[in-house]
Amino acid sequence: MNRCGWVNDDPIYLDYHDHEWGVPVYDDRLLFEFLCLEGAQAGLSWYTILKKRDNYREAFDHFDAKKIITYDDKKITELLHNEGIVRNKLKVHSVITNAQAFLKIVEEFGSFREYIWSFVGGKPIQNQFHDLSEVPASTELSDKMSKDLKKRGFKFVGSTICYSFMQAAGLVNDHIVGCDCYQKIRELSVR
Repeated sequence: MNRCGWVNDDPIYLDYHDHEWGVPVYDDRLLFEFLCLEGAQAGLSWYTILKKRDNYREAFDHFDAKKIITYDDKKITELLHNEGIVRNKLKVHSVITNAQAFLKIVEEFGSFREYIWSFVGGKPIQNQFHDLSEVPASTELSDKMSKDLKKRGFKFVGSTICYSFMQAAGLVNDHIVGCDCYQKIRELSVR
């Protein structure tokens, strides 16, 4: 199978690339999870976070924002001692802060999906990169998303994190044209 050059041969990574990365996500909870995990990745590799993803789901109540906003000092201490996640105090606190901001967006827009997909006009952007060197780390659109998320109180949502989120959640199709997933994702994106 032809794949994007960034994926290694670990089955968990292959499965993520082949079945998740770039598939358009419209579920609010899953979008929130993706955004939080991209923030957890800051300064680390995605592979590191991917291997810890199940632990993150368990530790953060499957990214149920309504539960996360109730976390008290005891729960935060528990998270900071959880070896299954990245035990960075700022990153742990950011999930709670982001849950609060997320719920405000849901209240304002009716869903997080409506808000986040508005950045791409409701349809995935179909890029046509032939080489990994062509894929940007950020774009004007991710700059705009980052700025708006920060204005709304989100943390760990810099432009590069936002672009990685857009790639993962299928707001952009950044599979390399020669990758077997490129056309499959392109077809999924036609709604």
